[in-house]
Amino acid sequence: RHDTHVVTCVPSVNASATDCFDAHLSSSKPKPSNRYFFMHCQTAQKSWIERAFYKRECVHIIPSTKDPHRCCCGRLIGQHVGLTPSISIIQNEKNESRLARNDIQSEKWSIGKHTQLSPTDAFGTIEFQGGGHSNKAMYVRVSFDTKPDLLLHLMTKEWQLELPKLLISVHGGLQNFELQPKLKQVFGKGLIKAAMTTGAWIFTGGVNTGVIRHVGDALKDHASKSRGKICTIGIAPWGIVENQEDLIGKDVVRPYQTMSNPMSKLTVLNSMHSHFILADNGTTGKYGAEVKLRRQLEKHISLQKINTRIGQGVPVVALIVEGGPNVISIVLEYLRDTPPVPVVVCDGSGRASDILAFGHKYSEEGGLINESLRDQLLVTIQKTFTYTRTQAQHLFIILMECMKKKELITVFRMGSEGHQDIDLAILTALLKGANASAPDQLSLALAWNRVDIARSQIFIYGQQWPVGSLEQAMLDALVLDRVDFVKLLIENGVSMHRFLTISRLEELYNTGNLPPDYRISLIDIGLVIEYLMGGAYRCNYTRKRFRTLYHNLFGPKRPKALKLLGMEDDVPLRRGRKTTKKREEEVDIDLDDPEINHFPFPFHELMVWAVLMKRQKMALFFWQHGEEAMAKALVACKLCKAMAHEASENDMVDDISQELNHNSRDFGQLAVELLDQSYKQDEQLAMKLLTYELKNWSNATCLQLAVAAKHRDFIAHTCSQMLLTDMWMGRLRMRKNSSLKVILGILLPPSILSLEFKNKDDMPYMSQAQEIQLQEKEPEEPEKTVKEKEEEDMELTAMLGRSNGESSARKKEEEEVQNRHRLIPFGRKIYEFYNAPIVKFWFYTMFYIGYLMLFNYIVLVKMERWPSMQEWIVISYIFTMGIEKMREILMSEPGKLLQKVKVWLQEYWNVTDLIAILLFSVGMVLRLQDLPLRSDGRVIYCVNIIYWYIRLLDIFGVNKYLGPYVMMIGKMMIDMMYFVIIMLVVLMSFGVARQAILFPNEEPSWKLAKNIFYMPYWMIYGEVFADQIDPPCGQNETREDGKIIQLPPCKTGAWIVPAIMACYLLVANILLVNLLIAVFNNTFFEVKSISNQVWKFQRYQLIMTFHERPVLPPPLIIFSHMTMIFQHICCRWRKHDSDPDEADYGLNLS
Repeated sequence: RHDTHVVTCVPSVNASATDCFDAHLSSSKPKPSNRYFFMHCQTAQKSWIERAFYKRECVHIIPSTKDPHRCCCGRLIGQHVGLTPSISIIQNEKNESRLARNDIQSEKWSIGKHTQLSPTDAFGTIEFQGGGHSNKAMYVRVSFDTKPDLLLHLMTKEWQLELPKLLISVHGGLQNFELQPKLKQVFGKGLIKAAMTTGAWIFTGGVNTGVIRHVGDALKDHASKSRGKICTIGIAPWGIVENQEDLIGKDVVRPYQTMSNPMSKLTVLNSMHSHFILADNGTTGKYGAEVKLRRQLEKHISLQKINTRIGQGVPVVALIVEGGPNVISIVLEYLRDTPPVPVVVCDGSGRASDILAFGHKYSEEGGLINESLRDQLLVTIQKTFTYTRTQAQHLFIILMECMKKKELITVFRMGSEGHQDIDLAILTALLKGANASAPDQLSLALAWNRVDIARSQIFIYGQQWPVGSLEQAMLDALVLDRVDFVKLLIENGVSMHRFLTISRLEELYNTGNLPPDYRISLIDIGLVIEYLMGGAYRCNYTRKRFRTLYHNLFGPKRPKALKLLGMEDDVPLRRGRKTTKKREEEVDIDLDDPEINHFPFPFHELMVWAVLMKRQKMALFFWQHGEEAMAKALVACKLCKAMAHEASENDMVDDISQELNHNSRDFGQLAVELLDQSYKQDEQLAMKLLTYELKNWSNATCLQLAVAAKHRDFIAHTCSQMLLTDMWMGRLRMRKNSSLKVILGILLPPSILSLEFKNKDDMPYMSQAQEIQLQEKEPEEPEKTVKEKEEEDMELTAMLGRSNGESSARKKEEEEVQNRHRLIPFGRKIYEFYNAPIVKFWFYTMFYIGYLMLFNYIVLVKMERWPSMQEWIVISYIFTMGIEKMREILMSEPGKLLQKVKVWLQEYWNVTDLIAILLFSVGMVLRLQDLPLRSDGRVIYCVNIIYWYIRLLDIFGVNKYLGPYVMMIGKMMIDMMYFVIIMLVVLMSFGVARQAILFPNEEPSWKLAKNIFYMPYWMIYGEVFADQIDPPCGQNETREDGKIIQLPPCKTGAWIVPAIMACYLLVANILLVNLLIAVFNNTFFEVKSISNQVWKFQRYQLIMTFHERPVLPPPLIIFSHMTMIFQHICCRWRKHDSDPDEADYGLNLS
């Protein structure tokens, strides 16, 4: 508190005193007195709150007629700041003239004339004391005529409050009163629910009396159950606040006692409020300073837009609980406002509320009421407020004026059917009172996130909706992530196919927290999806057709994306039907087609949008709608997993990566459950589902998507494994000893005739193209014979009865086996046998073992000047293998060569094969040279064969017992790499110190690096070089035979080496080696628990590899390559689109 007003004008660095004066004159603030004018020049160094808000203090003492020691402002005369009580002394002097005394007493005290403005001196944070836990609240002391825009700026900018979507203004009795326990519980619960679900602000009187105390009790009960704090703003008169001197201070934290003094006219603030605005009109102990300020602030807030998407202003509702006669006047003021404010009256709370509820119930339209009820109501008013008849009639008139707009009044009666909760009464009153159209009401319900209100009050029978209004609501619901509203809108007729256009989908992607003037195009999104999906996945947004359509619909608005895709030079098409041809790819687009701007499968696009925007509930909702649920689940699983990996790689918050991984698991579980349900209902249809090419998902199959997502549970499912087993066998029908039968068939080709083969009926999940080719290859007459025999067998079974029917059925199965055996010609059997992946596998394996035997021979025997026949075979094997690797790259799925190479290099064995082939090529070139280069080439051969032996581990992967061990080795190698780094630190520390102490006079040489590592490394394995630990040195020694041995001089500090060696061996041999063993043990048990799933997952890659390989292994594979080239040339020459004669009749997995 300031005792004096001695101030000086101190202008800022860039402003003069004249500038201060001009700024003061041009200010729109209320003009203070001349004494305060000079203080305005110091505002540059004050906080914004001090510059914007003022306090009012009485500066002219006029004694009250009731209490001469107290001024008319309510303060004691001695409490006035900066003023002496001279007036009071003069008045008490007997020799003062009566005239002067009468003049002073005739003067009437007024706020405008007898108070002075000065910068506020009370703002900061209150810490309420005396409760179970300390509550805090922001507060500020302001003048009662402060502009509401400044207060709103204070709340949204300084206090960081989010603009409300609803404003609930609570009015009622200021004196303490009791509510029925049940009513109090319902009132508190409903008020809190209305505020929490809609993001509302609650305005109250702020002090701890009357209805405000009941609001505080409701907030206290909520605070004990939930962490979320409701924004409750108390607007109270500064002059009636108890212990107001404790709040004096600028930007301070003040403790505040909530114990009120029963002898005082003042009252304490309610501790459950979050913010306080203390209106100051210079008076003390008087209410009313806050009335005008509160109403203006409510009016100003109602003019604000809820958000940029919804054009509705913030709705305001008045909640009336109990109250005196002035409350009825407040209700009338709300109802007469423009626009009118709806009012909710809590019936049963007492006094004014009950009178309003009675009048609302029994009054007619236009505010008329029955004469008998009129008299009864007048008597009730007199008794309730102890009014005279005249006063009661005056209040009755005000009441009837309120009833003229009774449609704006909603009465909440506990237990009534219309309103079970007060929150429904509040929100329903707002919808009813706003007199808005159905779309505007829907926007309000959407902003409040109250789908129950929308369902019961807005989507009612007979409601007419303007064209496109529901689509705008759908867009708002998607942006605001209101899943329940999206569901409700779809239920009420919103067509997602019609709703989702290219521009709307792009708008959805641009609703995030993007930098200013930054916009994402769908082509950019396509690039992101392709990056996350990896491999050869091609998003529809980056395909030629979509890019051309996008370019013609929107023009060159997205140069960044178009440049990345090499489309910046494309010529825009004119409107109409046009065709663009580039690299033999034709794009036929009719821009006049009304459906061209829509998506055929909108739920696909929206689910991907929800996944990328990390809206899991919305993504799950869209997954439930539309087609291809299994594919959508797998795509979402992969996208979430890829985003989680990117989040962890970019050092982002761990919670984001964990959340995305959790989302990925959810979608993965959905995919497995869907596959399991499909498999239980129809096995063949489930397998067909796995092999169906999905045009909307880059022509991939569900099995490919599961592999891309590394979804082990999906691949390990019985349905997937049956499919893979069927493909592994090709058209061979074998149950037991399949490997032995295949090896026998390779070594003894005539034994192929004894094998069983499948016909078309046994492969119902082939693709349609494969079925057509199979019908062309196989004759139809035998099939007719089979059908005839089946009919005959059925008739025979019916004739012979049940017992004979069983034997005939058994005979029928035997005949079917024989018919299948006879139906396939000999040449077809040979072809199908050698094209089965299992046969290719053993064929390649046998040749590979032969290749290794020959490689062993050429490195173990003497190398001649020119390569021998065995060496030429090895060279041809490596050479043809290199050609096969090139074929794999060229025939892979991606379109561009660079992308083909990138996808091919993602496979570990491809990278190592490339290195081994290149290394062998270098060795072969050196081997053909003269000595000594020939010897270098031979050494490269010797090193190269190590890799080709390790390559056998990939062959072991097909075995269910050896496969998991191979994966364990890979995992342990990764663990060992981290261990080697730690070991290197320990080894270096000992090796460098040992070398430096024992050999202090070494010359610079690369041999030093070898000596540092050589002996310390072998010590890890137990070779400690005992004779070199502490060699003898110093004085000469005499042996037993009398000879004198001359010893080398001792190195300075040589005794340190054994000591540090002991420490080194303790750490390296015991600690680190055992740590590595423990890590290996942990890895073993981790992999062991999922070994079966891992093996089944890796089995897919092996089967796909041999499914796509040519029949002949290297080096004979060159003939297969020549055949492919010949067929390709013939097909291009004949301009045929059909596949070559040697077609693939396996499952369509790629």
